[in-house]
Amino acid sequence: MLGGLSVGSVSPSYKGHRYPVEVISHCVWLYFRFPLSFREIEELMLERGVLVSHETVRRWCGKFGQAHANGLRRRQPRPGDKWHLDEVLVKINGERKYLWRAVDQEGTVLDILVQNRRDAAAPRRFFRRLLKKTCSVPRVVVTDKLRSYGAAHREVMPSVEHRAHKGLNNRAENSHQPTRQRERAMKGFRSVGGTQRFLAAFSGISPHFRPRPHLITASDYRAEMTVRFAIWDQITGVTGRPTTA
Repeated sequence: MLGGLSVGSVSPSYKGHRYPVEVISHCVWLYFRFPLSFREIEELMLERGVLVSHETVRRWCGKFGQAHANGLRRRQPRPGDKWHLDEVLVKINGERKYLWRAVDQEGTVLDILVQNRRDAAAPRRFFRRLLKKTCSVPRVVVTDKLRSYGAAHREVMPSVEHRAHKGLNNRAENSHQPTRQRERAMKGFRSVGGTQRFLAAFSGISPHFRPRPHLITASDYRAEMTVRFAIWDQITGVTGRPTTA
């Protein structure tokens, strides 16, 4: 859980946008939190009396989504010392690609990467990217039994314990589920670059609003969500929680 609010982060610039910050922030939140299309968000906003086109919503999500995700990641604690890695097949414009994902023992997404193959070079590239991005070295790495993991592990982080077991890697496999849900809602991904950009923002924003309610009481869940919405408002530059868009 997130225990409190930190200060000092810089909100993104909305200069040149004729819509208020609250509207832009709300549309970006809707898109990355729920399996909605841009046209569905346009309709939801119309019901609230806000006239905004789906193309405008698309541009907002493309411009501000990653910035907001980065702001949320800066508020997260340091990664845990046990990393779970997994790769899944995704179809992008009809072609087979592989989505690589790493999470720590708390389920926090450390990074995602779309690659063409799952040979020895693919996990090696992902390992190096992880070390550079997190600026830390794990105590344990947990993967499935794909043999290319072992070769990459021995080359990139030989001092780290490696556990290769299908049953131990549920944490990373479960983290793929929201992505699969969005993939179905979007009727598949269209391009490698677009998929990477969307998932980079999605994996930073969506988990922020998923505090696993089955692990806490209803009152604690509401209190936790209040904190998380307040953090979102700080990240996006909203001055107060709006009652309307």
